[in-house]
Amino acid sequence: MRVQVSGFPAAGSDDDPLGLVTRSADRLLRSAGALSDAALRAPSELPGWTRGHVLAHVTHSADAYVWLLGLARTGREPGPRRDRAALAAALERDAALPAGRLTALLRESLGRFTAQARTTPAPAWDHLVAALAGWRHPAWYLLLRCLRELETHHLDLGTGYGTEQWPGAYVSWALDDTLGTLRTQGFALASVEAVDLGRRWTLAAQGPSVTAAGHRILGWLTGRLPAEALAIDPLSADALPPDALPADVLIADAPIARAPAHLLPRPPAWPQPPLPGWGRVGDDV
Repeated sequence: MRVQVSGFPAAGSDDDPLGLVTRSADRLLRSAGALSDAALRAPSELPGWTRGHVLAHVTHSADAYVWLLGLARTGREPGPRRDRAALAAALERDAALPAGRLTALLRESLGRFTAQARTTPAPAWDHLVAALAGWRHPAWYLLLRCLRELETHHLDLGTGYGTEQWPGAYVSWALDDTLGTLRTQGFALASVEAVDLGRRWTLAAQGPSVTAAGHRILGWLTGRLPAEALAIDPLSADALPPDALPADVLIADAPIARAPAHLLPRPPAWPQPPLPGWGRVGDDV
């Protein structure tokens, strides 16, 4: 059964959350399937990780989402949940597998997740589950977590998949989610405008404002693109945040001038738990 999520196209379309996950998984699997054993051992875009580490991480993330969907469907834990140490050991083990074997494991894990999502009854999607870090969310948020995992780590694979290939529906949701959290945290940005999406977000009463294609803004917020990817409105020196960093001034995708006086706050580690969100494990004890 497909689930409707606010801000996404109607359930049953190719761009509803499950449709986006399915197509994103297909794209990642095509990229993974083209890798030789040697290419899999090459460094990814993530420091200290090979491409094998990236694919193994996505594989085990999908398995974790399957576990959480099972909990949402039945109200019971579907077996033991692996802790961080067990996941780290599994990551190192599977990152060293031959390319064909690791791609097969990835395909099986993603297939299990999408198959279970298709048959999850409507009431189960509102059941609260918890990330390993302890923050809670409704089961439908697993679709968005999986989509984020697929799109972000496809880029991290370092095979030519860039932010400009991220689906617009994904970018729009991820900006809503990320900027909503940053607003709650008091992040020092006045506003953000995604010119290609026709979207604008207001965050704070003062601070810099940025303008760019939505995928570039999201790339910067996720640590995948530098601040040079954004256009920045002037900001007086006495209003600069203490952790600011320099950036170029750009209009859309074209640089027009170097302006070291124009500064941006440094985004926090990403992704952040959604805020205000649905609380944490133990909040109601």
